Amino acid sequence: MSAPTKRLGLNRRHFLQLSTLGLGAGTMATLAGCGGTAGREPLDTVGKVDFRNPLHVPPLAKSKLTDGQRVFDLVTQAGQSEIVAGGKADTWGVNGAFLGPTLRVRRGEQILLNVSNELDEATSLHWHGVRLPAAADGGPHQMVEPGKTWAPSWTIDQTAATLWYHPHPHGQTERHLYKGIGGMFIIDDDEEGALDLPRNYGVDDIPVIVQDKTFSEKGQIVETGRSGVGMLGSTVLVNGTAAPMLDVVAQHTRLRLLNASSARSYNFGFSDDRKFTMIASDGGLLGAPVALSRIMLTPGERAEIIVAVLPGETVTLRSFAQDLGVAESRTADAGAQDLLDILQLKAAATLSPSPPIPAQLASMDYPDPALAGAMRMFQLGDNVINNKSMDMDRIDLSVKAGATEAWAVLNAHNQPHNFHIHDVQFQILTLNEQPPPPELAGWKDTVYAPPGVTIRLLMKFGKDADPMMPYMYHCHLLWHEDMGMMGQFLVVDA
Repeated sequence: MSAPTKRLGLNRRHFLQLSTLGLGAGTMATLAGCGGTAGREPLDTVGKVDFRNPLHVPPLAKSKLTDGQRVFDLVTQAGQSEIVAGGKADTWGVNGAFLGPTLRVRRGEQILLNVSNELDEATSLHWHGVRLPAAADGGPHQMVEPGKTWAPSWTIDQTAATLWYHPHPHGQTERHLYKGIGGMFIIDDDEEGALDLPRNYGVDDIPVIVQDKTFSEKGQIVETGRSGVGMLGSTVLVNGTAAPMLDVVAQHTRLRLLNASSARSYNFGFSDDRKFTMIASDGGLLGAPVALSRIMLTPGERAEIIVAVLPGETVTLRSFAQDLGVAESRTADAGAQDLLDILQLKAAATLSPSPPIPAQLASMDYPDPALAGAMRMFQLGDNVINNKSMDMDRIDLSVKAGATEAWAVLNAHNQPHNFHIHDVQFQILTLNEQPPPPELAGWKDTVYAPPGVTIRLLMKFGKDADPMMPYMYHCHLLWHEDMGMMGQFLVVDA
């Protein structure tokens, strides 16, 4: 990578905190695309969302034990969903019309996923954040044709974490996710299970799958034009619910935040600026809890937070303005000035007691940087990585099974990007030559890459070698990925 790292003069915490951009009240816009549209006004929904719909909690996927394997049957299918007023939308889903059930497994289990496709076109299901053999990854090389079934199997071998699944067809990922395919994938283990944390799924442990979409007056999901970061919707859904309201029944509630949007970043906080406690990032628990008032998640990223409430109070989960490190002229086009009410939390008059949050959470067994060898360099450009557009027939690099590697990622473009690596969870060593803040110090598989900033990552690859089937690395702003901002790597025998 020949381009030098540009010094932006930004404090590293600015990427996660409310920026000081001026926002006028009532600046409402109906978005016709993603940005790049001249004169796009910031979208402000604060106080304008009628939180009237009980939050849908995705059911836990049914499974059965057969010959020592936990077997799930999943079907991608089309349907209709009444999401907003005006009429029913044509949607896609898994085991239903829209989105899908939550897969929940334990470390050490061998699982088998029967994925049947009842759509009229081929799709795939990628297990985002999961360590698994390349042939089971669900990327663009594992397409499931209409009427066919794909049945990957592997042993769960990673720490407890909030992961997810979504389509990954080359050139069509954004469209397939936007139509509704996706869901959470939760892993449990003994270390997390021994902690006094909220864990009653759907009661005090809540999946929060956040997506933005545009709807027509007849309630149809509208696939808008694309430029800049991709499609930015004017309506925010949580678990497929518009204007969602959650009845809170415990003093502490665990929210498993997932940015499942294709282009929009969210700077999450609460309407009264209360502190919350972050306990986990993409790949699992942090070493210790972190008190925050904002957490920014770009597409594909997750965070587990615990929010404390008092009996009878109401508070709103909100997305605030954010500093994406882009030129001021691009902030509105990227949605960075938008103010969005996401989810209303309404506490009961009497709340179940919750124990204090543990002072220590997980042991962080990071790889030894001395074992990494020469650092690999990745430069993000305009829909390319290292000046190459994605080619399904080209392998960009090979790594040795079980190897520890260091990767440096530089966004040399003037647009927001992020960087996701399949199969591994990584440690962020430095952001712009500075150590990461505590909220970014845990295991990650997706990281925001501001323009001009070099991010150094450390990771240890799995032992599942396959000389023929690759994994992917790419920008998780999905229009960028679809346009070619992706590469492939093999894990090979040492």
